[in-house]
Amino acid sequence: MPPVTPPPIHRMRLRRMGIDTYQEPVVYMRTDCGVCRSEGFQAQSRVEVHLNGNHVIATLNTVEADFLAPDEAGLSESAWRLLQAKPGDEVALRHPAPLESLGHLRAKVYGRRLTAQAASAVINDIAAGHYSDLQLAAFVTACAGDRLDMDETVALTRAMINAGDRMHWGEGLVMDKHCVGGLPGNRTTMIIVPIVAACGLRMPKTSSRAITSPAGTADTMETVAPVDLDVPSIRRVVERTGGCIVWGGAVRLSPADDILIRVERPLDLDSQGQLVASILSKKAAAGATHVLIDMPVGPTAKVRSPPEADILSRQLVTVGHALGLKLRVMRTDGQAPVGRGIGPSLEARDVMAVLRGDAGAPADLKMRALELAGELLEFGGAAPGGTGLATATAVLADGRAWRKFQEICEAQGGMREPPQAAYRQIIEATRSGTVTAIDNRRLARIAKLAGAPKIPCAGIDLHVRTGDFVERGQPLFTLHADSPGTLAYATEYALTQSDTIHVVEDN
Repeated sequence: MPPVTPPPIHRMRLRRMGIDTYQEPVVYMRTDCGVCRSEGFQAQSRVEVHLNGNHVIATLNTVEADFLAPDEAGLSESAWRLLQAKPGDEVALRHPAPLESLGHLRAKVYGRRLTAQAASAVINDIAAGHYSDLQLAAFVTACAGDRLDMDETVALTRAMINAGDRMHWGEGLVMDKHCVGGLPGNRTTMIIVPIVAACGLRMPKTSSRAITSPAGTADTMETVAPVDLDVPSIRRVVERTGGCIVWGGAVRLSPADDILIRVERPLDLDSQGQLVASILSKKAAAGATHVLIDMPVGPTAKVRSPPEADILSRQLVTVGHALGLKLRVMRTDGQAPVGRGIGPSLEARDVMAVLRGDAGAPADLKMRALELAGELLEFGGAAPGGTGLATATAVLADGRAWRKFQEICEAQGGMREPPQAAYRQIIEATRSGTVTAIDNRRLARIAKLAGAPKIPCAGIDLHVRTGDFVERGQPLFTLHADSPGTLAYATEYALTQSDTIHVVEDN
């Protein structure tokens, strides 16, 4: 058999385009350049780009203009960072090797099951950055809905764990908690971690940024302390304080999940099987032994009904057991937002008010955090059965939780005040009556239109709760934004959604 001829390598001068392509590496070349003509490269072709021992597989965008010379290759900001490029560098370009795992992806699209081998092949290529965003979107869509059975979900979860690093904490319990999501303002983790750590349990919390919500725990924590810590720094913080609240994407814990989240966010898609794999792969990779799942259930939450909660709970417990995790699911009220703030800075304000014991702290956020913390304390043996809530309440009331939170912030790099928005707009009630329902999804959308979570100070300050009586013209919520244009855009949409906060006139 004759030897295989390697693909030809072409060299071109680099140019930084300054284009944000949402983390997808993109290379730009002129349609009439020699490389495109000789290699048959067209728009959306995949191109392997090498520079000084680094390489990326980038998506090609072709241009028909003179701002690129025929011997120049432009790079998006993402590709520039990954290659650690400098002005004047010369890169080598060639066709990438064929991706065998795409066969497994196509099979899944046509309804075939993912075997453990297939899941591993796909996830390894995703983690290595070999999939374009189009291919990632195809995989996310192929797995959406109920298209992953239990065995496939276990295989996908294991593949996601094995594709990254794992943290090991030695002997003893390692506590963790995760909220399924869909409930704006439900920022209990930042209260729970210091309570649990103050009681002597380890809780190294690695959190995600927002996927489809106006804020994730990492987004909110970042307004008060650094969260982009590497593994040695995380270990140092936990050894010193017993806990941490950091961004999991800063370390290679289930890196394929971070890449999939990048595509799920603009698609506004959360597959149930992928949701389970996402949650539990991160928990196992972070070294957790005991995991508490907060599952809000409500008509406009992510989990909308008790039957849906039953199915998801069974999936989480079954997959967790297969991974060797001890796991409990705690169902909570998902009828309406928690606290007052929706958006990173506004949610951080509420969290700090609870921890400091301020008189005006949101009572619902406080109670929810205490109930979850109490369950974790009993789960981890730090409180006898039935006494967890009382123990957690005492730790919060006497200031131990606030002191522990400050200690964690300092260990992570220093505590700071959350930023405040320069522009605000009050949305008023159009009629008098009783607030009978609050639409979590619409409220979250309005907060995102105001700029959250990308703009930390943006979001919504909620002034009413379900059951409140409001007069016509009374403030329902205040929009926060960092520019007049963004504020006007969010306000215009909010005014068209009159039933976001449903007010029923009294007879």
